[in-house]
Amino acid sequence: MKNIIKGIIVVLPWPIKRIFLQLFFGYELHPNSKIGFSWIYPDKLIMEKDSKIGHLNVAIHLHLIHLKAGATINRSNWITGFSIKNSSKHFQHQLNRNPQLILDEQSAITKQHHLDCTNSIYIGKYTTIAGYQSQFLTHSIDIEKGIQDSEPIKIGSYCFVGTNVVILGGAALPDYSVLGAKSLLNNKYLELYSFYGGVPAKFIKSLPKNSAYFLRNSGFVY
Repeated sequence: MKNIIKGIIVVLPWPIKRIFLQLFFGYELHPNSKIGFSWIYPDKLIMEKDSKIGHLNVAIHLHLIHLKAGATINRSNWITGFSIKNSSKHFQHQLNRNPQLILDEQSAITKQHHLDCTNSIYIGKYTTIAGYQSQFLTHSIDIEKGIQDSEPIKIGSYCFVGTNVVILGGAALPDYSVLGAKSLLNNKYLELYSFYGGVPAKFIKSLPKNSAYFLRNSGFVY
């Protein structure tokens, strides 16, 4: 019955949908936020002013999705987690694991990406997850211990993440950085204003601090 109710809510016009999502699920949805025809059902959902989720997205088994002001998830993205309410033996050793997705102000996820939020994924303000078919994978199997393990992913502010990349748990991309298309990011980097790329990704070159992309006051790129 609960899934039937969820399915009905998905196809409702947004003004009515917002009321039902607040009433039945206790979600915090700004009047100027919007969700299209998408299956978005984390334990907790916060959408601030002018944040948007487009059509044909799926988001399940997360504790929290938080879109700050102006943040957007475009369409056809698959966002999953592993609920802290799950009674499985998986991840029982990680008492502080937080299955969540946080998009800071004016950040954007484009189309057809997969975000595994078994652990936290944070995407900084004015950052673009561009192109198609990128994978953010916060969990894997620890070969030595023979158990599933997870680590958070952090993407800084004013970053540009190219198409079809793979980002693994524990990786971090610093502020004002570019990650090249088809790269594998599996490490934490600290050098700002840098271009990273390759398999695995490494520092390629420094970027001009006065680049227009780094000076934007709007998330949308014309």
